[in-house]
Amino acid sequence: MSRPFRPRAAALTACALLLPALLAGCAEGDDPAQDLTRQKPAWKACPAPDEAQGGGASPSPLPGARGRWECATLKAPLDWDDPDGDTINLALIRVRSSGPESERIGSLIFNFGGPGGSGVTTLPAFGREYATLRTRYDLVSFDPRGVGRSAPVTCEDDQQLDEHFQQDGTPDDSAERTELLDSTKDFNTACEDNSGRILPHVRTTDAARDLDLMRQVLGDDRLYYFGISYGTELGGVYAHLFPDTVGRAVFDAVVDPARNPEQASLGQARGFQRALDNYAEDCVSQVEECPVGDSVQDVRDRIATLLRDLDRRPIPGIFPRRLTETLATSGIAQALYSKDFWAFLTDGLEQAYDGDGTILMALADSMNGRGENGEYSNLVPANVAINCADAEPRYTPADVERLLPEFRKASPLFGDFMAWGMITCTDWAVPGAADHPDVSAPGAAPILVIGNTGDPATPYEGARSMARALGEGVGAELTYNGQGHGAYHSEDRCVRNAVHGYLLDGKVPEAGTVCP
Repeated sequence: MSRPFRPRAAALTACALLLPALLAGCAEGDDPAQDLTRQKPAWKACPAPDEAQGGGASPSPLPGARGRWECATLKAPLDWDDPDGDTINLALIRVRSSGPESERIGSLIFNFGGPGGSGVTTLPAFGREYATLRTRYDLVSFDPRGVGRSAPVTCEDDQQLDEHFQQDGTPDDSAERTELLDSTKDFNTACEDNSGRILPHVRTTDAARDLDLMRQVLGDDRLYYFGISYGTELGGVYAHLFPDTVGRAVFDAVVDPARNPEQASLGQARGFQRALDNYAEDCVSQVEECPVGDSVQDVRDRIATLLRDLDRRPIPGIFPRRLTETLATSGIAQALYSKDFWAFLTDGLEQAYDGDGTILMALADSMNGRGENGEYSNLVPANVAINCADAEPRYTPADVERLLPEFRKASPLFGDFMAWGMITCTDWAVPGAADHPDVSAPGAAPILVIGNTGDPATPYEGARSMARALGEGVGAELTYNGQGHGAYHSEDRCVRNAVHGYLLDGKVPEAGTVCP
């Protein structure tokens, strides 16, 4: 789930659980990093998710005698360049394989993206969809470092985040531009003040090393992996660092590893515009009259008018907050992540045209990680921290002004937001690592790379780029002609058969396969 806009994700706050401790019981001369691989996680019944993970109830069991969700923690070095130094705890979750032990392959580790998404809360939410995969794998996920219960990044408090997300993200004059820059700087300063210790250590390369530690502790010779959205970037970086231990892996909703932040933001602008046009075309093609426009262009024009009106005069949303242009745009974008949400978008637009912003604000809250109780998860702080630690470029307002015409051409509705979102890391305390990730993995086992032609957040072109960057004989590309973010959860039979055939039986689909 790769998120657009400033801060390009969703949000939560929490206390940073940094547990500085040297491993006990190491004999003199032992390699502490090696000792970490000998950990025996204490699997127990899962507690209810905490605020940083988004709250809610403990996960319900899955069908079968071994369907109980179990949680544990894994110690990892705070700094992988100093493996004998302080450690942090990484939160894990699993459910055991439902099939015979003799047919079990190993642990299938999921990363659902963001960056910043809690795998500990997301895997149980989708657990039933992975019933076929569970016949031969333990299903495992985790909160990556900086996320949820794994030394979470925390920045502003809930009231400050409410104000932050209502900030005008598309300044029209120098005063609004100053307000946006000040708001961004305040957020970044709060992250440094509250989480300065973890910020230098949340790069994707750090998370990839955590993955390899996890693989070893779980007892697998190779990593069996299912990465979605940002999870594909994490998987690609893992393959680059550890090509010899790549097992069967699937990348779905693929991040383009060849693009720098500017190119990635421009690609998302095109992707969300394409998804909006697909939504509008679907709406106006219905037998009944589309309530939000008579044609694709009319839908575009009416939304643009709504956003201009909201920029001047916000309307009531979820009391006591008002729906601003920024929140409305975030809500529209959230609805484009899945075709299942298109009906909510229609209702939300129709309602907003009548002066009620409740539905669009609820969608925006979902995008930003805000619960009904007003508490935020730490998705946005973690998302910003990981993105800014990974990406070397730092953009100025002058850069944005120069690029605005290109972004507006890519998307009349989303272009300004995507362009101004590039200043997120301008005042970040930690320098970025690289222009773009290195995912070249010569000699690695095949990786199934799935691109969705209607994906707004990780545009389809990224799948071919990832397959090419992984290297000849590694990336096997599959195309899904569909809508929404990702392909597997569309329940398309062709996609499911390809994924199951590879992960369960080792059958790599022919490169260039198209579904449906």
